[in-house]
Amino acid sequence: MVASLSHFEDTDLPYREKLAVRFAEKMAIDHQNVDDEFFAELRREFTDPEIFELGMITGMFIGYGRLLAMLDLENPEEPEG
Repeated sequence: MVASLSHFEDTDLPYREKLAVRFAEKMAIDHQNVDDEFFAELRREFTDPEIFELGMITGMFIGYGRLLAMLDLENPEEPEG
C-alpha cells in the first residue's frame, strides 16, 4: 500500500482518501499554493476539525522526516557484528 502512494491517483482508494493524500502531499511540497478552491473541495468531504487533524498529523510526520534527515538517520547503516 505504501509503495502505491507514489501513484495514488491511479489506485482504487476511495475519493476521500485520495483527497487526504493530496492534502498531505500539498502540505509537504507545495503548501504556499493551497488555494480556496482546494479548501472548498476538502470541506465537501471533511469537517473543519477533520481538516485540522489531517493538517496536524501531516505536519508532525513532515517534521519527523526532516528531523531524521537532519540527523542523518533516514538510511541507518547495518549494525556491525
